[in-house]
Amino acid sequence: MKHSFSCIIALTGLIFCLSSCHTAAPRLDYKALAQASVRLGMDIGLTDNHKLYINAAEWIGTPYRAGGDSKHGTDCSGLVSQLYKKTYRIRLSRSTDGQLKESNRIARRNLREGDLVFFTSRASRKKVAHVGIYLKDGKFVHASTGQGVIVSSLKEDYYTKHWLCGGRVK
Repeated sequence: MKHSFSCIIALTGLIFCLSSCHTAAPRLDYKALAQASVRLGMDIGLTDNHKLYINAAEWIGTPYRAGGDSKHGTDCSGLVSQLYKKTYRIRLSRSTDGQLKESNRIARRNLREGDLVFFTSRASRKKVAHVGIYLKDGKFVHASTGQGVIVSSLKEDYYTKHWLCGGRVK
């Protein structure tokens, strides 16, 4: 009898220890994902970085403002800086030049979700003038001077002609 009671106590303790080590899988916020999908105009898969897509969607429609980095108005590097801080807890420079320096250059074919995409201006084909964050399927989020925060395609003529490089934050 004593032996049975000891076994029950030991098993109960073992079950308690094992169950306390279990971590619950993160819950998907389907409503937030659905809203982000609509705002971004793209499907968001189960393996995509949901935090990036939800955070990016919150900025869609924010007006362009040179030097800005809030939802009242932002420029391209301000958007990238704020999204990186909220999504990855990484503080990036507030300039496109600084963000390029904080990245390892990568080819367009090697882009992954969250990589930076850099573009030149009409005036200079070598100097970085614009930055966005790559999402997937050739799409990226950025702050356009004319339309505010939007999602665009790397296949659009302007972005094809002004492509400088991709960047993976160090």
